[in-house]
Amino acid sequence: MSSGTHPKVVVLMGGPSAEREVSLSSGRECAAALRQAGYEVVEVDAGPDLPSQLQSHAPDVVFNALHGRRGEDGCVQGLLEWLRIPYTHSGVLASALAMDKEASKAAVRAAGLPVAESRLASKAQAMATHLLPLPYVIKPNNEGSSVGVYIVAEGANAPPQLSDDMPETVMVESYLPGRELTTTVRGDRALTVTDIVTSGWYDYDAKYKTGGSHHVVPADIPAEIFEACLDYALRAHRALGCRGLSRTDFRWDEARGLDGLVLLETNTQPGMTPTSLAPEQAAKTGISFPELCRWLVEDASCDR
Repeated sequence: MSSGTHPKVVVLMGGPSAEREVSLSSGRECAAALRQAGYEVVEVDAGPDLPSQLQSHAPDVVFNALHGRRGEDGCVQGLLEWLRIPYTHSGVLASALAMDKEASKAAVRAAGLPVAESRLASKAQAMATHLLPLPYVIKPNNEGSSVGVYIVAEGANAPPQLSDDMPETVMVESYLPGRELTTTVRGDRALTVTDIVTSGWYDYDAKYKTGGSHHVVPADIPAEIFEACLDYALRAHRALGCRGLSRTDFRWDEARGLDGLVLLETNTQPGMTPTSLAPEQAAKTGISFPELCRWLVEDASCDR
């Protein structure tokens, strides 16, 4: 432990991914909450000098507030394991597995959970021809926060021309109509269900800009669907080997009842910004934001 009364916590934020700005916002919020909870906190913008920064600060715990590649795909988790510094959220394998959308689908499908039809393709293939029946979605296989998502609508004559910053391998996935639902898992408990209401696609702006979406929590949906979301999210959390906090997103086609509930993906590093879903769900179940951050620090370990 540090020389202070409470453990010294380094909050990792920023980093080089496409989700850098979201991570900086998450990190600042978490650092403020941890200081409020009484911890000695150091904020670190993760860059190439991260190993030396960690050795210099000598934290008792690392609070991982990174999002996207290198921060939630097993890379920084492997570094922390190597340095034997306890850290929050999921470990190396679960992080890598959940970040790879196709691999994580295989894992949750094996656990008996419903997922959308999809395939991996080269960027060139995805721009050359329709690889799935319309409508469908094209997105990176290993990014989050709706970064780089293209919706190919019914009646589109040709596939979209993808931006230069899209990866060489993309996921092509059937478009699922219906409502956007999400459930946070904390430890071994699924918290509640949120119905995310937007005027269009739940994209990056809808997720992170004030007023970008309206959250109905707890969701006003049939009990059967509500309970299924809780069950599916906890089963996905376990199937992927997640630790700490995760959030699983769903699409629900009301016209098809329970058959219309499909798991989209599980996020091992849920956003912790003022408009983020996981802190909001925690608050609705009686867990304040400082309490949530403190619990994550207390849950931290190596060998996750």
